[in-house]
Amino acid sequence: MQFSSESVETLVEQFATLPGIGRKTARRLAAFVLKQPRLAVEEMAAALIAVKDKVIFCSVCFNVADHDPCPICTSDRRNQQTVCVVEEPSDLMAIERTGGYSGAYHVLGGAISPLDGIGPEDLRIKELVARVAAPNQPTEPVEEIILAVNPSVEGDTTAYYITQLLAPFDVRVTRLARGIPIGSDLEFTDEATLTRALEARESV
Repeated sequence: MQFSSESVETLVEQFATLPGIGRKTARRLAAFVLKQPRLAVEEMAAALIAVKDKVIFCSVCFNVADHDPCPICTSDRRNQQTVCVVEEPSDLMAIERTGGYSGAYHVLGGAISPLDGIGPEDLRIKELVARVAAPNQPTEPVEEIILAVNPSVEGDTTAYYITQLLAPFDVRVTRLARGIPIGSDLEFTDEATLTRALEARESV
């Protein structure tokens, strides 16, 4: 079944390109937009455009932000000597929701996956090593790296690669405990499990 309007069908096609959105859900979203006042739709469109125009990547941790450096990297309430390494900004937000971590972050931008053509050079691994080797604040060198990558084959490969690179440096390398189910994503892990995993991290 299709809408009789070509414009609405184009909107359905756009919604269907979103991750986890099938055509049936895309049609429901399009129908929802049709029922909304013009002002609400304009605000939604403006928010989408603002994301592309205003959002940048922090030059320190590479999280998405409106300012550089981001609020986490400039906060005097965060322990900048502990750096939690995650694959994506969504993983960072999942850890922040727990309220149990007060250190800094480093967003890799993915995980090593040869089958998908993603190698170490495609990630922000060299920036992490540089951060450990020559921190921006010499009085507060990085003391611990928490590898909070996803518990998957790709995550394990990435964690092992980073561990080998950091071996020559005087830095403690830990990883989230295996309280997180194998094959799952941090983004969809509940806060209690993430908190326990952070508290029970182990040396690697």
